[in-house]
Amino acid sequence: MNIGNIMQNKMVTIFGGGGFLGRYVCEDLLEAGYRIRIAERDPSNAVGIKPMGGLGQVQFVSCDITKKVSALRAARGSHAIINLCGAFADRGEEVNRDGAANIASAAAELGVEALIHVSAIGADPDSDSIYGQTKGEGEQRVRKAYPDATIMRPSIIFGPDDNFVNRFAGMIRVLPVVPVIGAKAKFQPVFAGDVAAAILIALDQHSAHRGKTYELGGPEVLSMLELNRWIGEQIGKERLYVEVPHAVAFGLTLGTRWLPNPPITEDQLTMLGHDNVVADGALTLEDLGRKPTPLIAVAPDYLVKYRKHGRFGGKARAA
Repeated sequence: MNIGNIMQNKMVTIFGGGGFLGRYVCEDLLEAGYRIRIAERDPSNAVGIKPMGGLGQVQFVSCDITKKVSALRAARGSHAIINLCGAFADRGEEVNRDGAANIASAAAELGVEALIHVSAIGADPDSDSIYGQTKGEGEQRVRKAYPDATIMRPSIIFGPDDNFVNRFAGMIRVLPVVPVIGAKAKFQPVFAGDVAAAILIALDQHSAHRGKTYELGGPEVLSMLELNRWIGEQIGKERLYVEVPHAVAFGLTLGTRWLPNPPITEDQLTMLGHDNVVADGALTLEDLGRKPTPLIAVAPDYLVKYRKHGRFGGKARAA
């Protein structure tokens, strides 16, 4: 995707570029002619991106964004910076708040032409969840250090390697009775390719989007229960879906908090008490000139592995 950008062939540092969303962002930027530097705590996480670019188009740097000097060193020589880093409760203050501030301070000190900060719908310093609170505080600190930053707030992001739709599909495939926590919570799933496209547009046309905040959601709003049922239909599994009462879910968080990867944390349960949808009056994908992609256009292709006999198991029922 090349929209005739004015920064073509200039260096863009992407903090967290080796993650799920980062791979989409890097691919789009490389195709548009940017040179990119991927800043990661462990750059080996991103080595698969190098073949996407031409000779000398991709660089890697080790960086710990919780240390100001590390963020500054990683960003030197950049014409633009993209921050994709995020963490849940255990490291929220370090990454979402302090790390975001360090990156924005580096952008200001180095005088970069554009800063794009990826936050999340629900970011609010007064949020009752640690994630929402630290994301909101991070936005505040970014604005203070670099007022012209463009902030992107996506809803739940889906795509072939996501840890959301795939996670539920894995449960639905094996469980005859599927417990649904936060059954009434609403989501507006947004395709990773659309979020990456929004970032590229904001970068290419940074003078038009500087200082603005966009909330990125897909064309459908689904409750957690509706989403689980939709996934079940796509993988051809008829299941009984049982809404889990909040008290039972809270007990589950307490009983599994010692696990390295618990099924749900206390903070995630708190987040499910609020809808994750684009706010009325917010700037959206459409304001960036991007039509959002529906789940049905993408998810069935990667959910096929959860069907009995995979691609040979017959066509899933459409939602």
